[in-house]
Amino acid sequence: MTDVDELWVYLNALLLPAFTRYRERIADLPIEVKADKTLLTEADVEVQRSILDAIRAIEPSAVVIAEEDERTSVRTEVLAAQGRVWVVDPIDGTAEFVRGNRTEFCSVVCLLEDWQPSAAFVLAPELGRDRTPVLVTADVTSARISVNGVPATKPTASGNAQWLSLTRSEGSPVRAVDPAAKAAGYQLKTRTTSQTLDMVRTAVDLTNLTDPALPAFSLFSRREQKLWDGAAGLALGRACGLRDCDETGTELPLGPELLSAATPVFSSTVMGQPKTVAWFLEAAGR
Repeated sequence: MTDVDELWVYLNALLLPAFTRYRERIADLPIEVKADKTLLTEADVEVQRSILDAIRAIEPSAVVIAEEDERTSVRTEVLAAQGRVWVVDPIDGTAEFVRGNRTEFCSVVCLLEDWQPSAAFVLAPELGRDRTPVLVTADVTSARISVNGVPATKPTASGNAQWLSLTRSEGSPVRAVDPAAKAAGYQLKTRTTSQTLDMVRTAVDLTNLTDPALPAFSLFSRREQKLWDGAAGLALGRACGLRDCDETGTELPLGPELLSAATPVFSSTVMGQPKTVAWFLEAAGR
């Protein structure tokens, strides 16, 4: 077992009880609205601290990009990182987390090596049947994805996989590709819950673990996606042979220029089965 694998085991054991404690008092948990209109709670801050402490216990000089680190200027340490960077989103889907009847939220860690996603950890504490945890880990080099410790099941090319995740921020206009996708027979998810979990469901079939069953996606697309919302999903996609690019079909600009920004953002992210991505790019008029 590698140091990264051991980290995933440790984080799983550490974070599950923390989530249980916070969810038990979710009705009394203060909620802040950040400048970008996303939500922040004490749980986000505490979970992030726990994750960063765990990373630095195995790698004291680790360079970390974390959602709640409140950076407002260039990340000069990233420029000196030689491509090895950790990306952390303590709670992806905080708006779901603060609602006691919702379960689409997760903790996310992604390791970048040579500026590219290399390994990923996604813990959804209540996504499974009867609100049981779903833990997804990935290693890109070995093309390995595990769900709750066993090899993942990939989505099939039919049935539930005929869904597309085309979520957008509240108030954003409908994209021109949406009606084309519906005309082609796809069903669309447009309401944002957890972008990471939508990317997980593009790479992995979770239908047998969830009740009601959450459909797999043939494709995920998002405009203005923050790095911490997409890095782990990209690792999962690359581990199982999916294609990723932007809406022009161009390679995503992972590298020091993007990652050193205070808030690294992809102008657009597209990930899915290669044939579906090709269809999407054509339908989007690119």
